Amino acid sequence: MYYAYKYRLKPSDAHREELDRHRDICRQLYNHTLYRLNEYQDEHGELPSMTTLRSEIPDLQNWWDDLSDVYSKVLQTVVERLFDNLKSLSKLKENGYGVGQLKWKPPRKFRSFTYSQSGFKLDKKGGQTVLSLSKLADIPIRLHRAIPDDATLKQVTVKKEPTGEWFATFGVEMDREPPEPPENPERCVGIDVGILKYAHDTDGTAVGSLDLSDERERLEREQRSLSQKEHGSNNWKQRQRVAECHADLRRKRRDFLHKLSAYYAREYDLVAVEDLNVKGMLESPSNSRNTASAAWQTFLSLLEYKCEREGTHFVAVNPRGTTKECASCGVSTDKPLWVREHACPACGLEVDRDANAAWNILSRGLKDVGVGHSESTPVETALSVDTPVSAKHVVEAGSPTLKERTRGERVR
Repeated sequence: MYYAYKYRLKPSDAHREELDRHRDICRQLYNHTLYRLNEYQDEHGELPSMTTLRSEIPDLQNWWDDLSDVYSKVLQTVVERLFDNLKSLSKLKENGYGVGQLKWKPPRKFRSFTYSQSGFKLDKKGGQTVLSLSKLADIPIRLHRAIPDDATLKQVTVKKEPTGEWFATFGVEMDREPPEPPENPERCVGIDVGILKYAHDTDGTAVGSLDLSDERERLEREQRSLSQKEHGSNNWKQRQRVAECHADLRRKRRDFLHKLSAYYAREYDLVAVEDLNVKGMLESPSNSRNTASAAWQTFLSLLEYKCEREGTHFVAVNPRGTTKECASCGVSTDKPLWVREHACPACGLEVDRDANAAWNILSRGLKDVGVGHSESTPVETALSVDTPVSAKHVVEAGSPTLKERTRGERVR
């Protein structure tokens, strides 16, 4: 199993200068490799192989002195990065997207470089943990969580964020297989995601959406201030403030999504969700900003890999008609978005709109996995939710607070 562990670096001013220098050398090598790729294609009528361009690096070092200051594996990963970008463009083209050609990277667009297999290690020096990077420096690192003992460090990517902060992301290989999902899952849940209530599940739990209105207002103020600055003037501080606002929004949103997805992956044997076409929703002119802010695709991606890690069934079902169909009798009833209650004219089931959808999602998920349905109907088991759980109260799965809640009465 492969995982990524991200930590903040604490470089000194001298370290920052050296990190920026190595980053810029890698950027220049990327641009030179792109030039050589286009030149080779013009001469031979076909693209060169990655091995061909990597084999040119030793000759470049004979006249390009700065390349000798960078670890050799780092230079090779720069070439690999170029070919990875080419593969991504080819996939987009195969899927019908109009794509152009790769462009040279300006300093602001090339923010990272990677040590692969060797040239880096975590060490203890001067009473603190440091990341030792070959031909660069020993940089203090904040290990806010330990890397498992059975993990093997395969690579590390050092990246400078737009805020000016430096981070190290380790690619880690675990020497163990993920647990197999149970053949007969007992604790099963269906989740309906939305805007007003971010998640409503079949256990009667409703989690409110994260309120980031204050953060968005601050971002808009800083952006208005930046728009009044003259282009090319000494406005880096203001541009950095805008970047900090974006980073604050991103961190709070991902923290919420990580905790919520970890809770469902650890507490249940089977999790059923809708297989949403988020890209199509974003292209819709109505409510696209709230859809983007909800980050449903990110939530589903996090939930999927965490379910795999915990040995939990993850089932993405067809979302068509989950809101219209009655979870009790299956009769479809059209209802506009502003109608928040489901009232079935056939069987008389009256329940929250999102709760009805969650039950339909779970029913389809159980059918896809091949698990029999419960004899109890939603009329007997569905819980009405009067007050959603605030998103600010979502806590780390496995904490005493969450275990106390889930073992006691259901969250209202």
